[in-house]
Amino acid sequence: MFQVRFHGRGGQGVVTAAELLASAAFTEGRHAQAFPSFGSERMGAPVMSFCRIDDRPIRTHEPVTEPDALIIQDPTLLHQADIFGGFRGVAPPGQQSAGLGRQGYMLVNSARDFGELGLEEFVRGFHRDRLLVVPSRRSARSPRTRCARRSPAPAASWCWNAPWPPAPAAS
Repeated sequence: MFQVRFHGRGGQGVVTAAELLASAAFTEGRHAQAFPSFGSERMGAPVMSFCRIDDRPIRTHEPVTEPDALIIQDPTLLHQADIFGGFRGVAPPGQQSAGLGRQGYMLVNSARDFGELGLEEFVRGFHRDRLLVVPSRRSARSPRTRCARRSPAPAASWCWNAPWPPAPAAS
């Protein structure tokens, strides 16, 4: 099963991106699900959405705690929300690790690199070809969009083009 967790703020399209990805998988004949998790429904509030894709029926409906891919639409959430909690495999007693594994993919919507975002230490040990920082705000601009940050297409497209099923990483 390939699991994706999206982080952003209300109005940035993280729920739509998860739904687009699930729809694309379903169109390809796979089983898929997408669902959001948010508190107050207001513009700018932190939002998470989840997507699962598998070749077999998906029976679980819990939030994705250990994603294969992590999409961060708003980099201000990097240090405000527990996006990477427990990633080192050291979870508090009685709690499951909730982070991105070393074999995972990560896409961050930013014009800054990982060092400027304060993530240089975190990304050490990851496969650098699976980590990407893209200023989708620039790439998604068009005369018709009021604000390009609302475009979920770059995140959904990048995730859909990740290898399926995920290839085992070389040691």
